[in-house]
Amino acid sequence: MNIRILLVLLPMFFYASCDKNNMGDDCYSNSNTQSLTSNNEEREYLLHIPNSYDGSSSVPLMLNFHGFGGSASAYINDADMRTLAESDTFILVYPQGSCMNGVSHWNPSLPGADNKSTADDLSFIEALINEIASSYNIDTERVYACGYSNGGMFAYGLANYKSELIAAVGSVSGTILDFNGPTSHPMPVIHLHGTSDAVIPYNGNNDYNSAQSAIDYWVDFNNTNSNPILTTDSNGGMTIEHYLYAQGDSSVSVELYKYIGGNHVWFNTTFQGKNASQLIWDFVSRYDINGLR
Repeated sequence: MNIRILLVLLPMFFYASCDKNNMGDDCYSNSNTQSLTSNNEEREYLLHIPNSYDGSSSVPLMLNFHGFGGSASAYINDADMRTLAESDTFILVYPQGSCMNGVSHWNPSLPGADNKSTADDLSFIEALINEIASSYNIDTERVYACGYSNGGMFAYGLANYKSELIAAVGSVSGTILDFNGPTSHPMPVIHLHGTSDAVIPYNGNNDYNSAQSAIDYWVDFNNTNSNPILTTDSNGGMTIEHYLYAQGDSSVSVELYKYIGGNHVWFNTTFQGKNASQLIWDFVSRYDINGLR
């Protein structure tokens, strides 16, 4: 699977993640954003500094990426981690993807002949991490990335190509595009996906890798147990299966949450009382860039 296919099909499939009320002349509209210049382009991001942060000790940084056609201002409400940031004291940032053919997007792959996007989002996020770390007391060994849909793809892109910056990643209703990144350390991964996802099918298709293929890649890369521990929970009429692949290198794990009948969404349906935001934070926060803390 390569990004050429992704960027041909995403305008057709990701209409549901576009917030038309927030679409301006530049394909998105945000409020209260900050900006930096990366590759001679001004890039926006929403930054949440919790009231519990006082700068006296270093804190984690969580990056959360919107889906195709999305805006950071709308997405922060859909995939809200601000309450968690307050209670657990971490800095939270929602970056904004750039415009391509009138729609915002993330480019999870390196430049190449089959890559129809010229956005260097990998460099943008590296610059963003450095920018935030220059102003706040960031624990640079505890920088995490997660995202929804195309944003979940980008989180995997960071795990592939910027692993020296990222301690753990999460993907919600996304998939992995490339399986050949130079990942430099064992990478903890959490993946949440619905079996009735009509945009990025759980079982994959000719255009997208399956959820299980992404899990299999990281299970193999991290040398975890190949036979997962299965836990099941039912909430609100939906059954959720949790597959835990444990005991990987540096004690990392790979975890899959399979939402039976779940659609292409950031999941608010809970597993043992925890929604997607809580599940992801509880998972990634167990790790730093060296593995299990």
